[in-house]
Amino acid sequence: MTTEGALSLLMGMLTAGVRMGAPLLGVSLVAGLLVGLAQTVAQVNEVSVSFVVKILAVLATLAVVGPALLGYAVQYTRTCLLAVEHVVH
Repeated sequence: MTTEGALSLLMGMLTAGVRMGAPLLGVSLVAGLLVGLAQTVAQVNEVSVSFVVKILAVLATLAVVGPALLGYAVQYTRTCLLAVEHVVH
């Protein structure tokens, strides 16, 4: 295996991680900001409200985007397993 091949596999792994994690992290971030803003306006300091809202938002996102994320993960795994022949050789 060449250096370019190894870097290509590493870049693919990092890209796959970002593509699968970004939607969930983004939704959690937006939900946290909105709940924080609402709590500031209402002058409520309850940590569990933010936690519950973020969990529900992430679960809803998983329900909507989950099949696409799983499809991408399966495709990436197939690509890596097919590349094993070139890595070992």
